[in-house]
Amino acid sequence: MQDLLREDMAANARVISGAAAAVTQQLLGVSVKITGIEVVPFEVPVDRFGLGEPLPGHKVVQTLTRVLTDDGVEGGYLGGHFHGDQDGLLPGDQALITRLVGPLLAGRDPFDREYIWQQLWLSKLPENVVSVIDLALWDLAGRATGLPVHKLLGGARDRVKAYASGVNSLGQPEDYAAHAAECQARGYRAYKIHNAIYWDPGTRQFAPARPSHIDWDIQTCRAVRAAVGDQMTLMYDPWETYNTYAEALQVGRELERLGFYWYEHPMPEYRVDSYVRLAQDLTIPICAPEIAEGGLFTRAEWILRRASDISRIDVLRGGITGAMKTAALCEAFGVRCELHMSGFGNLQVLGATSEDVCEYYERGLVGPGLDYDATPPYLRAPSDPLSSDGFVSIPQGPGLGYELRWDYIDQHRLPAAEVEPVAPLHPR
Repeated sequence: MQDLLREDMAANARVISGAAAAVTQQLLGVSVKITGIEVVPFEVPVDRFGLGEPLPGHKVVQTLTRVLTDDGVEGGYLGGHFHGDQDGLLPGDQALITRLVGPLLAGRDPFDREYIWQQLWLSKLPENVVSVIDLALWDLAGRATGLPVHKLLGGARDRVKAYASGVNSLGQPEDYAAHAAECQARGYRAYKIHNAIYWDPGTRQFAPARPSHIDWDIQTCRAVRAAVGDQMTLMYDPWETYNTYAEALQVGRELERLGFYWYEHPMPEYRVDSYVRLAQDLTIPICAPEIAEGGLFTRAEWILRRASDISRIDVLRGGITGAMKTAALCEAFGVRCELHMSGFGNLQVLGATSEDVCEYYERGLVGPGLDYDATPPYLRAPSDPLSSDGFVSIPQGPGLGYELRWDYIDQHRLPAAEVEPVAPLHPR
């Protein structure tokens, strides 16, 4: 045990020494250089929920993307595909990063984040790939200075209100009601319903996405409101399963009657005019777009068209740089910007923004039979423990706040993804 402790202390000392050297070189005008980007895939057991039942022990591939430098300081980001920062990059995205982006950025100053963000955004790479690089660069900057990213951005708060984001296809109305009441008893002051997706609540079986289960959805919203009373803030997210404006309007009217806080992402987001009509015809705030590509540029168009009342962004749609630009855009227009999904990156953005702009943290996905509070085996501490009064603290460690367990990562490391070589963006 003492040998392991000494090794850990020595490793930390090397990191601190490299970080101090990097900052010193920056102050002296000597640039640190990126030498490469590495993607480390490893296997992780997780609790998930699917088609009306928990799936404990489900396995996923997690990835750690590392930006390496000639001075030893480095930055990293966990995840990059979906579900906050809990699901790793797909093989094709891993290849883009190691075989294309790595050589492209070799020799660049890792502190030139804005330049790199602009160049990668113009490259037409997938948004999540651009985002992962940006996140790793912000982590590097924080570790180099010994500060959490939200302090580098300009700290605004140390904790944020959280809502329990329930799994989809959780069950019948009474199942949703019981789960919402359980979350309320645990300290949550807000709860979001995800409806049935590819699952029929009546038969409890897989079902096509169409037709929508409008009647079941309305019953669910009524049951949850009755279970938690007026003391709990409620949101509703049907995840664009309503294919017609009439369906979205019908459910929206009921949400208004029940006093829901926002109505999220009800229709396909490529039909923007339908959202313009819905925002005009309902008084409940419409929260969108959530998954539309284009990052802050798409959100700007939605704001100008008044297609939603609350905008939506996350760090996988432009990185921390893009999320902060989006928050500033929303602030300028007096529109809230709610962060989508959980994770270290989103928490750092929330720590650097005002509650008047970004009010809530989406904690989840949570559901019966899932141990969301368990610390992932590759981390020494979780990202978002819930306080008794329904808040989550912003991680205060350097960078994004990860405390990695390299012993676990090394023991469960997977071979590099087998994919076809990627052609370069342009000759150097």
